[in-house]
Amino acid sequence: MITVSSLLDAHWYVRYKAISKLNIRSSIYDVTNQCNLRCKGCFFFSSDEHKAAGEENDIGAWEGFIDREKERGVNLAILIGGEPTLHMDRIEAFYKRLPTYCATNGLIKVDRERFPDMMVGISLWGDPEDEKKLRGRDVFTPSSRNYTGDPYTYYLYTITPAQLGRIETMVKRIADAGLKVHFQLLSNDELVDGYSWTPELYARVRDEMDDLMDQYPDTVISSHYYHQIITTGRMLDRRWGWMECPSVTETMDGRDPKPRRLIGFIRWASDLETTHRCCTSATRDCSQCKDGAAHMSWVMVNKRAHMRSSRDLQNWIEVYEMFAKLYRFVPW
Repeated sequence: MITVSSLLDAHWYVRYKAISKLNIRSSIYDVTNQCNLRCKGCFFFSSDEHKAAGEENDIGAWEGFIDREKERGVNLAILIGGEPTLHMDRIEAFYKRLPTYCATNGLIKVDRERFPDMMVGISLWGDPEDEKKLRGRDVFTPSSRNYTGDPYTYYLYTITPAQLGRIETMVKRIADAGLKVHFQLLSNDELVDGYSWTPELYARVRDEMDDLMDQYPDTVISSHYYHQIITTGRMLDRRWGWMECPSVTETMDGRDPKPRRLIGFIRWASDLETTHRCCTSATRDCSQCKDGAAHMSWVMVNKRAHMRSSRDLQNWIEVYEMFAKLYRFVPW
């Protein structure tokens, strides 16, 4: 009989035990429909999700809602938007009740006296010239100034095909700012010219991400297996798509047969009543989705499938560790 202990030596078994007890139960919350940027390719605005529901403005209603989420078993609140930092009182309501991660563009600084250890993920869409094209302005310069040296902050770098051969420039600037970086790929929801992927481009970006991970091990939070999966769309003998995605709102999941999925996962709109289909937009072609967290979760919920060899199970452990680091369940 194949067991975890039979596949791992003492070193890997210790790493496995450290993550196996975490039992992460996440859900996603749209804190607001408002944003102080309008980025080409942002799934939230390109799919009109900001019009799907109104906003609850009573902070007491937010607090009661979060208490019920905690009772439901959620132990990780992932805050997105819109731009969550436009409503610090709503962020604080989560932070006081649950381990909280805040996705932001970094233009507004989170007060560390108010949120001393809240994880912050700053969106980055390339170098300043790319960001001017896709986001209307250079976001890195002010965001890195706001968060230099912050031990609870990292950049979520959405790599575009236009960045190939130049990714290191931004990784070095992030390292110089004393911050970490994690990679995902642009899904190009708005079909911006020159920003769509091809098999050749996927191979190139995979090689580049692998090289940067090896060159900057103290800065890049990633894994080679994750790079392989997000660039090929394949995990073991399975292909990524709607019938494999683990990040579908549980109450809206009518798939048959049901795949392995995140237990209790729901993505809530900011009226605290409406739910969205999944962690990105319902208008996105799932086969083309490059959402990094969804791909990590795909691996994480499929541990048993990775128990066919020691190397497969080690790959699973590395991806789980990466997710746990990005949401501060384990230290960098």
